[in-house]
Amino acid sequence: MIAPQCGTVLAGLVGRGISRSRTPAMHMAEARAQGLAGEYRLLDTDMPGWRGMDLAAILSAAEAGGFDGLNVTYPFKVEIVALLDALSDNAAAVGAVNTVVLRGGRRVGHNTDLWGFAEGFRRGLPDACRAHVLLVGAGGAGAAVAHALADCGVARLSIHDSEGARAAALADRLRQTRPGLVAAAVDDIAALFAADRPDGLVNATPMGMAALPGMAVPADLLDPALWVADIVYVPLETALLRAARARGCRVLDGSGMAVFQAVRAFELFTGRPADPARMRATFETFDTDTPRPEPGH
Repeated sequence: MIAPQCGTVLAGLVGRGISRSRTPAMHMAEARAQGLAGEYRLLDTDMPGWRGMDLAAILSAAEAGGFDGLNVTYPFKVEIVALLDALSDNAAAVGAVNTVVLRGGRRVGHNTDLWGFAEGFRRGLPDACRAHVLLVGAGGAGAAVAHALADCGVARLSIHDSEGARAAALADRLRQTRPGLVAAAVDDIAALFAADRPDGLVNATPMGMAALPGMAVPADLLDPALWVADIVYVPLETALLRAARARGCRVLDGSGMAVFQAVRAFELFTGRPADPARMRATFETFDTDTPRPEPGH
């Protein structure tokens, strides 16, 4: 990877439990394909060297170490906002950051998750009903997904989070940033399904990750009329998607969001357009736990 003004770029991913991330490989393979050189490191707070450091210290260490940019993942996408000098329009609207450009002594935050989920959704579930969708998870990733769903034409969004106040805060934010969307927090998912069954469901919680197994929604609520999306991609076949597919639901795994957010982040780091097909090809070279149908089927 090469920043336009300096010849080489050092980038990294900040998060917890990210040893299986495919992001470094996507960035470095795309750089090589463009004839560029660079390095992409994992700044994993579960690993020696970074364990015990708070986010402010990690960010300062990255600057001191000459990093040109960072991707940010669970659980730091909201926390990092207060440590930045400026935000892009997307990041300001969402209130969360997954990409930081470090240049000229400034820290500028961006949110490429929003476009990443939207592009994956448009391609993977192009004709899915968008009248009423349930979003589970109102953290940094959930906020980006909520805005993406609004941009994809969802008319009504019900939001559930284990912290009810966080779901309510996201609904309030959406009413300001996406006034055409009807958004409301819901405390009881089963009651929502009984009273006004949604057309689609998106899991934007970390539940389903290899390190956090399980399902954010009871399997008995799933039926073939419901489409189901999950932003988790390690593993691609989460327990939720496996249960949904077994019940005849159309499903969308987390690969689209993972690839397209990386495409936009690469462009921010390097100033060069990335090839989405090439970055997806790199993503697909990783072994998966089970054979996977194409998204949306």
